[in-house]
Amino acid sequence: MEPYEILMDLAIIMMSAKFMGLLARRIKAPMVVGEIIAGVIIGPCVLNILQPSDNLSILSEIGVILIMFSAGLETNLQELKKSGFVACILACVGVFVPLVCGAGLYTAFYGFDGFGSESFFKAMFVGCIMTATSVGITVEALKEMGVLKGRVGQTILSAAIIDDIIGIVVLTFVLSMKDPSSKISVVSLKVVGFLAASLILGIVIYKIFKVWDEKYPHTRRIPIVALSLCFVLAYVAEEFFGIADITGAYIAGIILCNVRDADYIDRKVSVNGYMFFAPIFFVCIGLKTNFDGMNSEIILFSLAFVAVAMLAKLIGCGLAAKCFKFKTIDCIKIGAGMMTRGEVALIITNKGLSMGVIPADYSTAVILLIIVSSIVTPIFLKYLYSRSPDSTEDAPVTANSK
Repeated sequence: MEPYEILMDLAIIMMSAKFMGLLARRIKAPMVVGEIIAGVIIGPCVLNILQPSDNLSILSEIGVILIMFSAGLETNLQELKKSGFVACILACVGVFVPLVCGAGLYTAFYGFDGFGSESFFKAMFVGCIMTATSVGITVEALKEMGVLKGRVGQTILSAAIIDDIIGIVVLTFVLSMKDPSSKISVVSLKVVGFLAASLILGIVIYKIFKVWDEKYPHTRRIPIVALSLCFVLAYVAEEFFGIADITGAYIAGIILCNVRDADYIDRKVSVNGYMFFAPIFFVCIGLKTNFDGMNSEIILFSLAFVAVAMLAKLIGCGLAAKCFKFKTIDCIKIGAGMMTRGEVALIITNKGLSMGVIPADYSTAVILLIIVSSIVTPIFLKYLYSRSPDSTEDAPVTANSK
């Protein structure tokens, strides 16, 4: 391919992503759903206008790194401290139950060859995909109903943030186990080593950045250096610790999330990320979708995958909330609010596709999950709140309020 030829590919991707994204928004679905469908339509499955390529894969990888960096910047550490123990337990259960259910679902369909085998790794990876929570759709629905500041709304929001952090750590462990010669002890040591190094380095970088930010507020050098930090940590994570680059990008965002110009950095990064690189990532997911190998088994697995993924969050988080004496219908609200899947599920899936862990056929199951959960969750929440309104004056459960 000549260098200039990619320009037409990018034009087609940007226009189709924008058109389908706006169309999705018109029907009250997230724009990401439209962008994925755009990739399916212009890709080999339907019109065959574009094919996946190495150049698009590189741009897609930059897109996912920027998405995770932005997610880290938007993390509210103060809110996490306030939500305390309850949200942490809900998040842990919200990761553990789907992980086990997903692994069990894969095993039920494709068998199990023992711990450490290829089938074991694939089963864990399918479970890892199910752990992701995308609370964006839920937040919009709760805002629309005016209940986001209520006890239930704040619990969902805090638990979802912690859920993503734990999910990224789980992904790191699972990806590190792909090497057949790797041992759990070595993998654990790498992860702990990276997190410890990130903590120490993060404190130093945060203090330096804080002083620099106060001296030169709202200057363009701030987001440039921040973005450089993102790329450096993403590289270090992959190259020296064998950990997914997205983990390093996410850690970089968390390090800077409390500096005064965190929102300013996020806005500048989002201009390039969400206007250019992120649409490429989502469209490329659609491009990689392949219906050629579809059969009754894959279709059945996809339907079961959607059902198990949504019920695992609903039941797991709902039962965990019950342990903290929430009303039964509030437990169902919390479980329902954690059902949505989005960017993180796609990011994990993309990693699996690029590493050859899962076949392209399985991306259909993830796309179906995102579409169904994005549509069902707001409708279900509105129904639950119509049955039992939640006062916006309720204070969220906190460690200090006990």
